[in-house]
Amino acid sequence: MKNVNIKKQLVEIGKKIADKGLVVGPGGNISARVGNIVYMKASGISFEEAKVSDYIGVDLKTGKIVDGSKKPTCEIAMHLGCYLERKDVSAVIHTHPPIATAVGMQEITLRPFTPDLAALAGDVPTIKYVVPGGRELAEEVRNVIKKHNAILMCNHGLLTVGSSLREAYYRTLLVEDACKTFVAAKSLGEMKFFTRKQVEQINNLKAESYRKALLKKA
Repeated sequence: MKNVNIKKQLVEIGKKIADKGLVVGPGGNISARVGNIVYMKASGISFEEAKVSDYIGVDLKTGKIVDGSKKPTCEIAMHLGCYLERKDVSAVIHTHPPIATAVGMQEITLRPFTPDLAALAGDVPTIKYVVPGGRELAEEVRNVIKKHNAILMCNHGLLTVGSSLREAYYRTLLVEDACKTFVAAKSLGEMKFFTRKQVEQINNLKAESYRKALLKKA
């Protein structure tokens, strides 16, 4: 994929994130990997105002800027860590969804309770609160992202990964929607999660395999 195309995709997804109210102002950050270059939003730029020139490329291994001149997001180490940990990841999205952030404060693992959550996200664990922008947060995320596609960040927000920007973005929407359902269910009484057997049955459905394949396309 050409670099200019991935920048346009980042701009488009960024505006959708803003329109959905998943961040406020310059909060949140997204990135996408093309070979050994990772393109990410520049620091201090809001999604709704970001242009192609506000997405800069950095070297995957060194973090040095190779395309653009603006300062990269302060969460650069967190993004690069996800790519270095998992070769199948080509996009990382970090947002501040209100309900997902609230659920993250409960410091729980959000287990699947709908077919979509089971098939497209799986278990969503919560990591402890760590001051944003540093190596400690990057390491906390990297340790958990090894086996998960979405992470709730206590008092901070949500991080999702995907083999494409489309997949990572859909996971963001899915987790926020699931958190809304979780809060509603808890307010009414009992919360019912799927058993491991039920999750396995869903993941073996041909229809789910087809949907997963579609989301992986760039």
